[in-house]
Amino acid sequence: MPNLKDIKTRIGSVKKTRQITAAMKLVAGAKLRKATERALSARPYQQHLSDVLGRVAASAGEQYSDPLLERRDEVKSILVVILTSDKGLCGPFNSILLRHAVHWLQEWRDEDGVEIHLKVYGRKGVDFLTHRDWKNDKVLQYQQTPRMDLVRTLCTEMTSGFAEGRFDEVWLVYNQFVNTMIQRPQIARAVPLALPESEDAGFIDHRYEPSAEGLLGRLLPLYLRTVVLQAFLETEAGEHAARMTAMDNATRNASDLIDTLTLDYNRARQAAITSEIIEIVSGAEAL
Repeated sequence: MPNLKDIKTRIGSVKKTRQITAAMKLVAGAKLRKATERALSARPYQQHLSDVLGRVAASAGEQYSDPLLERRDEVKSILVVILTSDKGLCGPFNSILLRHAVHWLQEWRDEDGVEIHLKVYGRKGVDFLTHRDWKNDKVLQYQQTPRMDLVRTLCTEMTSGFAEGRFDEVWLVYNQFVNTMIQRPQIARAVPLALPESEDAGFIDHRYEPSAEGLLGRLLPLYLRTVVLQAFLETEAGEHAARMTAMDNATRNASDLIDTLTLDYNRARQAAITSEIIEIVSGAEAL
């Protein structure tokens, strides 16, 4: 027969856990609204900048060259920037992305002569890759730093490393926010940049001052910062969405477990009462 005291203690413990998960769900929901607004509002800006960049590039002509557009004939070294979270309790948000990234990195590792440099944002990513013998330049507690400060520093490292020849390509690995239930892993090349194609490239009649080439040289670093910033914003929104979903599931599971334990408690209590009644009746009959 189950011990009534043990069952009651466990019910109390699960109720406290449910209170914590419910509170974490509310906090994640509040943060999600702000993070979603930032991520979604930045998408039109990036798209518009991409369109402008495409028109200016078409006006500059195919002969235009820029260090950020230079494609190396042979890739010998790459920098991979992986964005994860510092905190857990967000379901498979980090694990799916990291397993996907490790599989992709292993393909690069199998290439002869390709040197991989990892820069990992977030404690979860650092721990995951370190335990699998992937050396990385870790950035912890980065979510407490203003996003633009992170982006400026990272873009400077990307462009300087690429210009100096330390990296032949730079890649971004992050979770794209789709909705509260779906965060899609993304692996995108950041450097060298790929110029977007302009839809009206065949009939361009714009005149740029001082020149299309000069304007393009100013737009390319801005476009790179926009791409990197969007990756940070998508990661932040996806993390809060995953945590809210995970805490909602945990709260529901705790409620189901409380109902099951309460039923077990009532059954055990009824069995104990029945046993006592039987003992009393048996004692009375013996008299």
